[in-house]
Amino acid sequence: MKQLAEWSNVRREEAPVQAAFPADASSAQSSQWQGPSAGFAINGKFASQRITGVQRVGYELAMAFQRLFPEDAELPLLIPDNARTDVVLPKAKTVGRWLKGSLWEQLALPFAAGGRTLLSLCNMGPLFFRRQIVMMHDVAIYDLPENYSWKYRLWYRVAFSLLKRSARHIVTVSEFSKTRIIERLGIDASRISVVWNGVDHFEKIAPDTAILSRLNLQNDRYVLAVGSLSIGKNLPRILAAMERLSDRHDWKFVVVGGCDLRVFNPRAKASYDLSKNIIAAGFVSDSELRALYENAACFVFPSLYEGFGLPPLEAMSCGCPVIVSREAALPEVCGNAAMYCDAHSVDDIVDKVRQMMEDAAVRETWRERGREHARGFRWERSARQLLDVLERELAGGVTRSVRTRSAPSRV
Repeated sequence: MKQLAEWSNVRREEAPVQAAFPADASSAQSSQWQGPSAGFAINGKFASQRITGVQRVGYELAMAFQRLFPEDAELPLLIPDNARTDVVLPKAKTVGRWLKGSLWEQLALPFAAGGRTLLSLCNMGPLFFRRQIVMMHDVAIYDLPENYSWKYRLWYRVAFSLLKRSARHIVTVSEFSKTRIIERLGIDASRISVVWNGVDHFEKIAPDTAILSRLNLQNDRYVLAVGSLSIGKNLPRILAAMERLSDRHDWKFVVVGGCDLRVFNPRAKASYDLSKNIIAAGFVSDSELRALYENAACFVFPSLYEGFGLPPLEAMSCGCPVIVSREAALPEVCGNAAMYCDAHSVDDIVDKVRQMMEDAAVRETWRERGREHARGFRWERSARQLLDVLERELAGGVTRSVRTRSAPSRV
């Protein structure tokens, strides 16, 4: 464990920090260390899926985690044979070539991990693999059961009931989710750590402004919403507010996202006829989404349930004023950098959008607050926090404080 900590400490900001390894480990022991692959590996199932939501978190954390170590350090990212070819996956190792999806994760991955501790970052992991740290983003399967098909509910309830016993430690993305996990799964608070998401991946994306012409949009003249037909995203009230505003103004309203009916209960699907000023953009690329964020007059996100809520932070990082609800983790994540609305009141959503759209000075105030707030959410910082959890678990839960070299802050 000593060299694991030494390598990672080169890029850490804070000193002193908690690290779980013997401070008096001998140099002879260190020289025999074969790299971090001897201690842990990352579950790369997300590499075969669309990179949105929890898959985005898994990908960005895995990449940030690798940046904590020298280029010659081996840090296995174990991926299935059907992994995407359009994303960068350094140091990835393909395992279990004949299996895909959940079968790959449950059967091939445990054998590939061997004696290493496995980091599973997207809600799920091998159910009977005990050397594992699992990131559970939320327990919406319990809190919003009507949002999911019965097969999906059954699978996750069985899986969570097993993982809460088999996993060595649970990581989640907000204090809100930690509280809900404790209540729903009965896990002791000492077995759960909170690691916030980052948002600086958007800084590396070049905006594709062609989407503005394609959708016939003008800078600062449209309202943007990002979500799905999931009940928790509150799309019916968003659309009702947009319809009401559309009757009185020439603003445009763009809705980005879609719905996977294999997961979401078909009865949850909203039925609506779009007015001419409401544009259903569907799924867009990251480059197109950045262009939409940067040019929107405001972003509205009156969600009913979020374990974290990454889209508002993405909007803030792009200089887009944000309106969010006070539900779930959103106040915790957005702080004083967003205008708040009542998610259950179409009237209040309408009022807050009107306030934002009718006053350029108000928009500029929220734009600057959002930019400043988003700067504090960095994937590298999240990876360091996760590394602290990993070090503690690899050392059997015993922590010792050691001083580390500092790296220049990027926040």
